[in-house]
Amino acid sequence: MSKNFKALPIQLSDKLIAEIKEGNSLFQKPVKDNGMPAFVKPVNPSTGKGYSAMNALILGMQRHDDPRWMSADAARYAGSWVKKDEKGTMIEFPKTSDIEAIRTPEGQRIKDEAGVTQTKTVEFEKPQQGKAFLFNAEQMNDITPLDEFLQKQESQQALVPVERAMKLIEDSEAVIIHGGHEAYYDKQRDAIFLPEMEQFDNEVKYLQAAIHQLAHWTGHENRLNRPMEGKFGSMEYAREEMRAAIAAILIGGELKIGHNFGQHNAYMNNFAKILKDEPFEIAKASRDAQKIANLLLGVNQKREQKQGAEAGFQKGDEIAYMDTTYKVLETYKTKSIKVEDAGGTRKVLKPEYGLYKSLLEAKTNPREPEMVLEEEQGQNHKIGR
Repeated sequence: MSKNFKALPIQLSDKLIAEIKEGNSLFQKPVKDNGMPAFVKPVNPSTGKGYSAMNALILGMQRHDDPRWMSADAARYAGSWVKKDEKGTMIEFPKTSDIEAIRTPEGQRIKDEAGVTQTKTVEFEKPQQGKAFLFNAEQMNDITPLDEFLQKQESQQALVPVERAMKLIEDSEAVIIHGGHEAYYDKQRDAIFLPEMEQFDNEVKYLQAAIHQLAHWTGHENRLNRPMEGKFGSMEYAREEMRAAIAAILIGGELKIGHNFGQHNAYMNNFAKILKDEPFEIAKASRDAQKIANLLLGVNQKREQKQGAEAGFQKGDEIAYMDTTYKVLETYKTKSIKVEDAGGTRKVLKPEYGLYKSLLEAKTNPREPEMVLEEEQGQNHKIGR
């Protein structure tokens, strides 16, 4: 790899700094000029699963209206094709194993009677950074029309976006006190303070403000236990605001109500300074934001339910793993399975194989979509104002 190559968090930080200076970052401009949300939750249309927080930011910052993202191989496997001269967007993911061709002592690939290269799975002692280039559906031919895809998504939801947001707030069981003109989280009382709904321009903006404060609320020691001791205007305060802002973006994209950071100008200079001085902070903030989103969206509970209901493989399962998709062709009484990857390579996996275990983990725990602080004496408990 080129010595001039910048690590992905540095690339993301550089782009965010530039957008902040131009005033059109996701934090500052939640709605595009065409009226569409600035951030659309990225999703793999083959698996229906989202991407982890930092990858979701990277993909969402491309500003496509279509949420669907796939690698070129996965697109071909699904019957779609990347248009000529289109450029992919790079993401990273933890890689615990790799598939290598089986070779002779002379280095020649070993093939079966059908001419298919035989492969083996190599397990890593420690997870490594895997990289993949994804393409948006707008960059593809022969893909299901966006309207049809969105209608299918909506048909799977019993509640409309506003109702889902209301339910999320209610299910949190957070103490919310209405009144006054400020929206903030009081860490001493462990309570959220919000103006009455009538004081907001509309119901959606009220919900966006409530969700942003709920993101701060998750930092309490009885929940995610994040550092929340910085003074208003400090770098520590800004770090917490960055986490809440990213989480609100992720949750707003999931619920399809969008996000609105509100008084963003007070934090933008500090955001830019943090990203410039500590570019890898965006990776840490994204991981924390993912934890916030998971807690509020109930992802962990959903995963537990899936594990109980789907403790094995079924014929026809399609599992996204390591930038490809494996299709289960056969299941056997021994619990072994026969799979085919997006490149057409077929193999039988036994339960003790590393790839078998990785695919089971990927199926039962798909990567979802893979505050602050002290001010002046007498107000040092207000966060996220």
